[in-house]
Amino acid sequence: MTFPVRGVRAGHWTGVRTGTTVLLFPSGSVGSGEVRGGAPATREVALLDPLCTVERVDAIVLTGGSAFGLAAADGVMRFLAERGQGFATGAGPVPIVPTAAVFDLMEAGDERPGAFEGYAAAVAAERDGDLATGAFGAGRSATIGKWRGRDHRAPGGVGFASARVDDATVAAVVVANALGDVIGADGLMLAGSNAPPDVVGFPTLDAFGERENTTLAAVVTDAALDKSACHLLARSAHDGFARALRPAHTRFDGDVCFAVSTGAVRGHLDRLREAAAATVADATRDAARAGSRTTDDR
Repeated sequence: MTFPVRGVRAGHWTGVRTGTTVLLFPSGSVGSGEVRGGAPATREVALLDPLCTVERVDAIVLTGGSAFGLAAADGVMRFLAERGQGFATGAGPVPIVPTAAVFDLMEAGDERPGAFEGYAAAVAAERDGDLATGAFGAGRSATIGKWRGRDHRAPGGVGFASARVDDATVAAVVVANALGDVIGADGLMLAGSNAPPDVVGFPTLDAFGERENTTLAAVVTDAALDKSACHLLARSAHDGFARALRPAHTRFDGDVCFAVSTGAVRGHLDRLREAAAATVADATRDAARAGSRTTDDR
């Protein structure tokens, strides 16, 4: 799947047990974001507040490795600086690379993405090939349905969805590593805890003790939006988590949604916000389906 928003490229670095996913944006792209989970691992997210000065976003990094994996952004910054892309300063361009990580350390062990791996993911994105879904990139060791105990988890992964809204396109990349189950559009569990029926109740102490969770989303549109509108888009993207995850936004998930506009066409903000919620929900479900298909690759 090549990215459907013109000028946007996405790629993975996939290791044995963890990975990194990078989205590269054309110069002049505007972005914002919002954190609703209680245990985030992030970098440059405060800059995305609509009250902050810098509006541009050059790349987004979604990574495994928990807080260790945030170092992958160093490689992406080097990649962009080599190409002269970034916020102009007297000392040269400074790439703006918001980054968020999922907690996969229980699965990944000592393997953690760093600058080399971030650079490799950026190179993969630059090639503009198909973006694999499932157990690739930041979704390499992602799991879902841990709320009844880690032993009953199911595969998560990277998912993708897109929609047309008038002349605009809205696309979402999701890394599903949630505490909760993934819920289908029919309201029934699509994928999640495989605990037997007699294992009931929320929450279990084992599920929360290890805090091996977090779902991330990057929503991208070619509709022309300013930073405040991108923030509203990110807020609506979280509604997609609420539709597709049960429970969502717990104290033990670090749920983060980014929203970026490339500004190529006109779009209606409220229609775009509804599309953002729908595409994030669909991408979360796609992550669960793709993760179950690619489990043997881990």
